[in-house]
Amino acid sequence: MPDLRPVGYVIGLLVAALGLTMLAPLVADLSAGNGQWPVFLESAFLTILSGGLIALSCSNGVSQGLSIRQTFLLTTLVWSVLPLFGAIPFMIGATQLDLTNAMFEAMSGLTTTGATVVNGLDGLPEGIKLWRGILQWLGGIGIIVVAMVFLPELKVGGMQIFRSEGFDTFGKILPRATEISSRISVIYVSLTMACAVAYAAAGMSSFDAMTHAMTTVATGGMANYDASFGAFGAGAHYVATLFMFLAALPFVRYVQLISGSAQPLWRDSQIRVFFITLSVLVAVMTLWVWRTQTDVPLEQGFREALFNVTSIISGTGFSSMDYTIWGPFAVTMFFFIGLIGGCAGSTACSIKVFRYQLLFASIKVQIRRIHSPHGLFTPRYEGRAVGDDILSSVMAFFVAFIVSLGVFAIALSMTGLDFVTSISGAAAALANIGPGLGDEIGPAGNFWGLSATAKWVLTVAMLVGRLEIMAVLTILTWQFWRQ
Repeated sequence: MPDLRPVGYVIGLLVAALGLTMLAPLVADLSAGNGQWPVFLESAFLTILSGGLIALSCSNGVSQGLSIRQTFLLTTLVWSVLPLFGAIPFMIGATQLDLTNAMFEAMSGLTTTGATVVNGLDGLPEGIKLWRGILQWLGGIGIIVVAMVFLPELKVGGMQIFRSEGFDTFGKILPRATEISSRISVIYVSLTMACAVAYAAAGMSSFDAMTHAMTTVATGGMANYDASFGAFGAGAHYVATLFMFLAALPFVRYVQLISGSAQPLWRDSQIRVFFITLSVLVAVMTLWVWRTQTDVPLEQGFREALFNVTSIISGTGFSSMDYTIWGPFAVTMFFFIGLIGGCAGSTACSIKVFRYQLLFASIKVQIRRIHSPHGLFTPRYEGRAVGDDILSSVMAFFVAFIVSLGVFAIALSMTGLDFVTSISGAAAALANIGPGLGDEIGPAGNFWGLSATAKWVLTVAMLVGRLEIMAVLTILTWQFWRQ
């Protein structure tokens, strides 16, 4: 049984920090004069007090570093505990959600999924709108740190291949995490501010610009309006597209860029493959829109295809329109686009480009081995030989993802949902995309009408998907707790 005190201490500090961020929407409601500020005062007090007590009770067990088992627990429990406190403003605030819906909304925010159960977004108080943005913004920077610090250490899903970037942290996870986080935070904040300025220049109000900048850079997708980005003009669409793309690139490359080394950014094969894939998909979707939607002007057709394809492949989940009206081909394309994802070490989600690269490299080598049984062939990634442990981890991830997708889809179908809603809802939650397909949970709808059971299934799926599946599955094994 691992010592839980170091894990509890870190979680307590993070819970208290989450409570401090509730002061921002408190100020927003005070400034707006809508009378909702006590909601965040009460929520902040309860959250800070709870976090402080947890950290205090576990402080006698703080050590210099975390063991592997403690790290597995920390990465999973952080995303399990924080939504419980993040849900409080949704329960006692203007949304008046019950525990099921509040937990769904908070989990969707912190995992940057972007699915919502809230109706009437246009009329919500400023504080609640800002809180939704803050949850996604915190989740975005949190998953970067997890992806660059913890997941490579845990050797799940092939993430250990990125140790070559100089972020090896074994035995000193927390100190190294602080160093990496400080660098990434500067870039993350800078991108957010630049996005907010660009949105304001495109015609958004200062409040909308700030909240949408948070959810864009986090590739979260929660908007302030029921129409999502359909409420804004063409300029905002192009700004969102640019920053969704930038947020889907590896943040370690930005760290190297500001350190004076631009070559890694241009030479990263993952970035090149992501850009080429995105360009091809946008071109195909644009041609399809021009061919089938004859009443849509050329620029609008290109813009709608560019915006929505970028939104789905990055896992952001914004929509500028109901793209399901483009026909079955477009619906099928959008389903599979969401399963691609962005780059590793970004705020993007889903399977991620590098895993497909390793998968295809492995398939290529296997084909060559069949053709030349006596030859020696080794899969390579960016010119480096890829070890069997990494390939096994990647293959295990693909299998785990497909099996998990099937399990969650079957669980949703057992709640009475149709096939399209079940499979797309499972994919949207597990890949942290946001909207599903169909009339109910598609880009023109939300998840409010689903049963409580279906929402809990999706809540678990969002957690499992955000933590790359394997980290969660590991702590569910008997061997993990027996050691």
